[in-house]
Amino acid sequence: MADHQHKEEEKKEESFMEKIADKVHGSSSSSSSSDSDDEKKKTSSVKDKVYRLFGREKPVHKVLGGGKPADVLLWKDKKVSAGVLGGATVIWVLFDVLEYHFLTLLCHGLILSLAILFLWSNATTFIKKSPPQIPDISIPEEPLLKFASALRSEINHAFAILRSIASGKDLKKFLCVIAGLWVLSIVGGCTDFLTLLYTITVALFTLPLLYDKYEDQVDSFAEKAMKELKKQYAVFDAKVLSKLPRGPLKKRD
Repeated sequence: MADHQHKEEEKKEESFMEKIADKVHGSSSSSSSSDSDDEKKKTSSVKDKVYRLFGREKPVHKVLGGGKPADVLLWKDKKVSAGVLGGATVIWVLFDVLEYHFLTLLCHGLILSLAILFLWSNATTFIKKSPPQIPDISIPEEPLLKFASALRSEINHAFAILRSIASGKDLKKFLCVIAGLWVLSIVGGCTDFLTLLYTITVALFTLPLLYDKYEDQVDSFAEKAMKELKKQYAVFDAKVLSKLPRGPLKKRD
């Protein structure tokens, strides 16, 4: 009888110890889970604070506008991207390298096309085949109006920016625009307009793609460059801009 009571007491002690162990394990697991949650929050906050070029908060695809144009620039649709870049290269080679005039090329192309279609249409009466199906080509009105409206709004926006700069309220923006126009004038003096357009086209088809692949490295380098530029601008502001006379209505940033 005593042995039986002793065994029951041992079982109770074992069950009590198991409960304590379970509680300790549960508290440790909850603490580890809370620690992991804290680490995730910290890493997410660190990622949120990562410097991004031009202050963007969206992926490169959305920054470029999304849809088909962004797919073409980022080479998501390789056939269309290669076709557009190849067409731009052919145009540049014809008009700039070979110095082929646009009007001459247009007239030669129309002569060749009309001659082929005319001979083909008359030859069908002798070879007893159906004449060529010449498509009815017409320019739709709605896309043309949308393009003209978008171009008009962009031009008006550019005029508003120039007016704001010319009013003398923002010295920093004025200096940036003057420097940009000066660099553009140097580039325009070194090359012709068609070569400049082709260079911009090649840049549009290469720079976004490279940035999409190496955005972390580019953002890190851009952050260092922006800090250095801010330091240099602060020195320039303290030594030069702060000594310039200003009117009573013009306030510094």
